Amino acid sequence: MSDTAVVGLDVGGTSTRAAAVSIDGVRLGTGRAGGGNPTSHGAERAAAELLAALRAALADVDPTRVRAGVIGLAGAGRLLADPQGRAAFDQAWSDAGLRCPYAVHGDALVAYASGTAATDGTVLIAGTGAIAAQVRDLRLDRTADGHGWLLGDAGSGFWLGREAVRRLLSDLDRADPPGELAGRVLAELTGSAEVAARPRATAEAVVQAVTQRPPVELARLAPLVVTAARAGEPTAQALIGEAAVLLAENAARIRPPGAADPVVLGGGLLTGDTPLGAAVRAELARRWPDAPLHTAGDGAAAAAWLAARELPEVTDPAALHALLVSTTT
Repeated sequence: MSDTAVVGLDVGGTSTRAAAVSIDGVRLGTGRAGGGNPTSHGAERAAAELLAALRAALADVDPTRVRAGVIGLAGAGRLLADPQGRAAFDQAWSDAGLRCPYAVHGDALVAYASGTAATDGTVLIAGTGAIAAQVRDLRLDRTADGHGWLLGDAGSGFWLGREAVRRLLSDLDRADPPGELAGRVLAELTGSAEVAARPRATAEAVVQAVTQRPPVELARLAPLVVTAARAGEPTAQALIGEAAVLLAENAARIRPPGAADPVVLGGGLLTGDTPLGAAVRAELARRWPDAPLHTAGDGAAAAAWLAARELPEVTDPAALHALLVSTTT
């Protein structure tokens, strides 16, 4: 086994995952901690979670073996532009016993690398938000959407939740009995699927329930849409179809017609066995029939692979990727 090691971190809003690996593909340790996104949690808390994940991953590894590291992070540019945030991450890195440099990349690049070793391609992510990115020479080139709930994130979990509420409000405006999906949304928001004798009163209760919470929390309604679509509910199926087209259109903004390089699907709505994942795959296959479709895998291992491939002794990055990173076609 090689004595040289690298570390990778996949830092998200809800969890931070770390992996330590040798450059011949042996996994040496893993770690997990709470959300480490400095935009969401502040630099100090984010750095503390980063350190906790690193220490767990390095529990049985001499930190002096580690020659390089990569941190995958949403909003990487903001961290790099913030001296206080970068200093907090530098301190966490040092406190873990690491003396090597590390690079910070956007989480979209790490998601892409977790699905393929190809240097060029596209990544399409749909979770709470949605973004598409073009990758060139394993660097993020152009991106589309990812503009947040107010201005974008078309086809995302937020979008599904918001559109489900809009369909409910349309039913109430027409004084139509809510359909199956609308009834589930109504019960989730107000605690009851019953409609008042004056439907406008129920509509007002729905609006109040939504506006009393942060708007992005509408994404919590997305699983209701997914479940209803899986059961064949017409409104839910229509929403899934619309979302799939919007997500494919995001990719089309940055991906040339006829492109044959791979597309990696990431985010909870596309990586699981979901109706939206299936619909997006079908839409992408229709638009780019020659493009391989992959599913994002272990982000921390992918970050470690991105670190390892920069070392001169790694002569076959594709073979190392096959050992470290689980991919699904």
